[in-house]
Amino acid sequence: MKKVICTLFLLGSAITCFAQHQANKNHEINHDFDPPWNTPPKSSVLFTIAGIDNVPDLYGDINDPQLVVFFAGNQYMCIDSLVKAFKQQYPVYKRIFIETLPPGILAQSIRGGTITIGNLRITQKPDVYTAGRKRISQEMAYLKDTVTYTHNRLAIMVAKNNPHHIQSLTDLGRENIRVSMPNPAWEGIAGQIQTAYELAGGPALKNKIMVQKVKAGTTILTKIHHRETPINIMEGYSDAGPVWQSEALYHEMLGHPVTMISISDSQNVTASYVAGILKNAPHPKAAKRFRDFLASKTAKDIYAFYGFENDK
Repeated sequence: MKKVICTLFLLGSAITCFAQHQANKNHEINHDFDPPWNTPPKSSVLFTIAGIDNVPDLYGDINDPQLVVFFAGNQYMCIDSLVKAFKQQYPVYKRIFIETLPPGILAQSIRGGTITIGNLRITQKPDVYTAGRKRISQEMAYLKDTVTYTHNRLAIMVAKNNPHHIQSLTDLGRENIRVSMPNPAWEGIAGQIQTAYELAGGPALKNKIMVQKVKAGTTILTKIHHRETPINIMEGYSDAGPVWQSEALYHEMLGHPVTMISISDSQNVTASYVAGILKNAPHPKAAKRFRDFLASKTAKDIYAFYGFENDK
């Protein structure tokens, strides 16, 4: 009898261990699609470790920069091309530092003067700040000489080939659809998305996605940045998420396993992006040149390539 009990105990332990192994395997974090998605600057040592040492929203030279730009994070895909074109036009600028964090976080950093990411404390003061028109209007105490330079519209990002057959914003209210949603606390896009929800399905759809499904855990609010939505979808944590059309097109351009679903004009909204020079800009001449550059045909062509709109 003891032998039988011992055998059953060992068999049960083996089954438990196997189940735990499978559970761990099924929840293993996959870093195949981790940012940065841009081309990192050249350096004597390239040390980017997915999931650990990976800083996708800080670009360029933090030491003794000649120009510092705080970009609303939704433009991260354009930075390489913009910096390259600006340096070609003004070769004197060798060292440029750019942050592409959410505009609300950048605004807090401007007001407070510092930001700490991990163990890194950054005290760089921006020369230029870009954000949506509403956010810019809230920060005009710090800004001058603003200019509108491009526009964007919403789209829905889903897994490649759209396995859940999502066709519109109303489908995001379905019980079985896990939605990745920018956090309204600091993401400007969240306001436009909630407006689109109301255009598509009235207050009931907005309440369903932003209240009921948040409580149920089927709407996931981003912790930092709406660049989390593509990762959530590609890693299988979400089924869909509203994003800027430029972001959906960019990931299709990269060959990532996502598909863009267009939103009809009657349910869509357009955002306008504005750049302003900081009143206390450390590099006022560079600031003016970069602000003017953003409104130039060269910059507009770059934005158009990445899915932004310039004809408003």
